[in-house]
Amino acid sequence: MTDSCKILMIFPLFNAHSFWNYKEACDLAGARYPAAPLGLITVAALLPKNWEIRLVNRNTEILTDADFAWADMVMTGGMLPQRNDTLHIIERCRADGKPVVVGGPDVTSSPSLYSAANFQVLGEAEEIMGDFIAAWCRGERQGTFEAPMGKTDVTKSPLPRFDLLKLDQYLHVGVQFSRGCPFSCEFCDIIELYGRVPRTKTNAQVMAELDALYALGYRGHVDFVDDNLIGNKKALKKFLPDLKLWQNEKNFPFEFSTEASINLADDADLLRSLSETNFFAVFVGIESPDTDTLVMTQKKQNTRRSLQQSITTIHEAGIFVNAGFIVGFDSEKGSVAAGMIECIEDTSIPVCMVGLLYALPTTQLTRRLLAEGRLFSGDDQTQSGDQCTAGLNFETKRPRRDVLNDYRTVLAAIYDPVAYFGRVRRLGRMLKRERTHRMIRGDLRSFLRLLFRIHRAGPGTSKQFWRMLLDCALHNPKALPYVVMTSALYLHLGPFSRQVICEIDREIENVDQGRWQAPPLVKQAATAVLEPVA
Repeated sequence: MTDSCKILMIFPLFNAHSFWNYKEACDLAGARYPAAPLGLITVAALLPKNWEIRLVNRNTEILTDADFAWADMVMTGGMLPQRNDTLHIIERCRADGKPVVVGGPDVTSSPSLYSAANFQVLGEAEEIMGDFIAAWCRGERQGTFEAPMGKTDVTKSPLPRFDLLKLDQYLHVGVQFSRGCPFSCEFCDIIELYGRVPRTKTNAQVMAELDALYALGYRGHVDFVDDNLIGNKKALKKFLPDLKLWQNEKNFPFEFSTEASINLADDADLLRSLSETNFFAVFVGIESPDTDTLVMTQKKQNTRRSLQQSITTIHEAGIFVNAGFIVGFDSEKGSVAAGMIECIEDTSIPVCMVGLLYALPTTQLTRRLLAEGRLFSGDDQTQSGDQCTAGLNFETKRPRRDVLNDYRTVLAAIYDPVAYFGRVRRLGRMLKRERTHRMIRGDLRSFLRLLFRIHRAGPGTSKQFWRMLLDCALHNPKALPYVVMTSALYLHLGPFSRQVICEIDREIENVDQGRWQAPPLVKQAATAVLEPVA
């Protein structure tokens, strides 16, 4: 029986060339990485109280030999863009004779790739960590523990160990209210991992998490990391009054962001409640302005309303939209670049994560491509950044060169400084913030750093930034903190988009010169399951 144990939790490196790194924006704020590792600190809270835990985030700090020497066991794991480093950590653990446990969405989706780990924890950890702990205490040193998909009772999820974080290293800290999404988008793995029935924590649970952050002295940006915050509107509407009361009692120490589906715009009362509670940003998956594409990919919720009017409605509620777009769907007929650029300009969304379609391991899309004999073997995404620089891991219906050219055309247009800051300027006029931004330590310093560094984002950027800033100061000064925030992101997005364009141009040249060869196709019986998850 093992009564005590020293656990080294390692959060693996994300691939360096990623849309989400926001390295320069972090530097402005004196942070080292955008988001804290909520999954690991939740797992930490499930471990016995007498076990010692040390957390090392490889994205913010150095992992030392002394850390390994201290530990009895290593716990690691994460998402697909962290796969390279996760496998490296496992390899080092095995070389050093340290038992290693791996969990998270990527091992859950592709467990065979992580067979070198001593233990695999597949799915949501809350109801299976007890089995793992019991096995470890019995002296077992290998095993697999799997939770049924989308069944975990999140009301049993513990208060995350926020005390393990170095809070000043991050732009924002995450909390979670719900898991799962009611939709069935073909390319998305959320429903495969967490189900189509959103499960919610109790109000008291989330309030306790915010209390813990507040007691640790944290102030500022808190991200609700839900798959779709409005997946269970009824529960959310019961939660928001308690959240607003808490914010009022504490003098609004936090500003919130989240992810939600576009039908958020249909509910004026819900939008008002979110705004009054101090939500300021929401990520929305738009994917494509083309109705046929949205229908084919089962994202029909985006076809039942005007995208432009919906985004305007959210902006006018005081919440700005970041959006996701994808190039490379089978249903694309001819060039899609002009339509996508027009959609982005018409909706005045500054920050758009435009990616190449990527078939994730567990999705309906992957099962269909397997059945059609169009899925490439191998996984190039682990060798580069994310779907910006590695996508199209399948035989495209349109010529690959045309898809790549559309993608680089969209990136070049929307991240041109005139276009980007034009959208920020229009956003600044629309954003009706009821509350004044609460200045926290470092805000003024970050702003001054931005003024001195904005020219670094590329030729012409300074002029467009100052024009936008003056316009916002004259027409809607309450929006100033948010247009400044969006401008800071351009320090990353401007150079990053040009870097991606260069990489795509090289790939187009390789196609033109006959140097690009399609990888081998995965051989699979044509009986793959194509139905959406129930």
